[in-house]
Order: sequence, then C-alpha cells, then structure tokens
Amino acid sequence: MKKLPVILLGFIFLFSSCDVLMQVLEQSTAVSSPSESEVVQGLKKALEVGADYAVSQLHKKDGYFANQAVKILLPPDVQNLINMALNNSTVKRLGLDRILRRKVNNVILAINRSAEEAAIEAKPIFVNTIRSMSITDAYNILKGQDIRRKTQGFDSLAATHYMEYRTRNQLFNLYKPKMQATLSRDLGLGFSANDAWNTAVKYYNNYVATILRKPKINYTLADYVTNKALDGMFYMIGNQEKKIRQNPYQYSYDIIRRVFGYVKNNM
Repeated sequence: MKKLPVILLGFIFLFSSCDVLMQVLEQSTAVSSPSESEVVQGLKKALEVGADYAVSQLHKKDGYFANQAVKILLPPDVQNLINMALNNSTVKRLGLDRILRRKVNNVILAINRSAEEAAIEAKPIFVNTIRSMSITDAYNILKGQDIRRKTQGFDSLAATHYMEYRTRNQLFNLYKPKMQATLSRDLGLGFSANDAWNTAVKYYNNYVATILRKPKINYTLADYVTNKALDGMFYMIGNQEKKIRQNPYQYSYDIIRRVFGYVKNNM
C-alpha cells in the first residue's frame, strides 16, 4: 500500500510528461508566421508570377482572340445594332448581311491582334509597381483587404486589385497612343483594325442604318479597346492569384509557399 502513492506519482509524471512532450512536438511542427521582409518578398513574387503569366499569355498570337474569357468583342451598343441588321429581312434579302458579317469579323480579329501586340507594354509598369510595394501594402494584401474599398470581408483578389488600383490609369495613358498606333497598323491581315472598323461602320451607316431607321454609328475604337485589353490583363493576373492562394505548394518558389502556405493554413 505504501508503494501506491509512488505508482500514482509515476503515472501522473508519465501523463504529465506526455502532455509536455505533445506540446513540444506541436510547437516544433507549427509553422511560424512570416517576417515582414518575407511577407513583402512573397507578395512581390506572387504579383511577379501573375504579371509575367498574363503578359506572356496575352502577347502571343491568339492570346486574346482564342481566349473566350478575354476576347474583345464589339461595343455592346454597336453589337446590338449589328445584330438587328443581321436579322433584318430586307438586309437579308439584299444579301447585305453576309457582307456586314464578314466585315464585322474582320474588325474583331484586328482589334484582338492589336491588343495582343500591345500587351508587352504593360510589363515595365508592373515591374516598377511591384518593386515599390510597401510593408503596409503587403500586409493588407496578405490579409485580403481590398485597397479600393469596394469589397467587404476577405478579398481573394486583393493583390490583383492592388495592382489594378496602382497601375490602371498609368497603363491606360501608356496603352492608348500605342493601341491607337497598333489599331492603325496592318498586323499581317492586309488591313488594320481601324481600317476594318471604318469600313464596317461606313457600310453600316450608308446602307443598313437607313433600312433599319436607326442612328448612324459614331464610335472610335481606341478608348474602348484599351479598356477591354486592360480588363483582360487583370483578369489573367487574378486567375493566377486565385491559384496561388488555393494551392501555393504547386509553385517552385519557396517564398510563395512560405507566405501563402501560412495564410492558407491559418485562415
């Protein structure tokens, strides 16, 4: 009986030791939070990956045209008029619909080729923006805060929205004159986007608008195509950000796995 307390003490010590051991093991396997410098490095690398991917994918032939998610179509109000024309019985009877459809298809192909040509211009601006990211911006992005203050709660596209907020105006001002020049240049089609647009609009205004009793089209391409091209660019960057947040371990960069892995495991 006198040995019982000793045995009990032994069990108490054993179980206490197990608890301590488990705590030690848990602490040793727990991932520590990334440092400030690591957060900044991780966010910069993630944005770099996203920007590089978007530019490389969109700058190649059919980067816009063959990607239904970013393909640039006619302005909606213009497309509505075109659709009315294509479905009009008089236009069809006169055979004008086939000619108009061919001219419209030429416009769409040409403006997408123009966007593909201009896409490479975004890279230097993205690089400068990524390099200038502050610690505060990095932590806000990591925590999913929308810098534009348009999204409530956790913003899974916080990095993309940061990039767009910081670069969109600058990119537009850079893109527009270059896009205008590209829209005016023959990109191997035998005509430029502006030529195709002007031909289609002139044909519509001279022949179809009168039949439909609709106002003539008075629309320039540069602003519209520039904005649609930038929409596609940020869409592609956003897709990469989603992939990084969902599975950071598929990337070969240790800093991405470290920073975004920590966020994923501690959300």
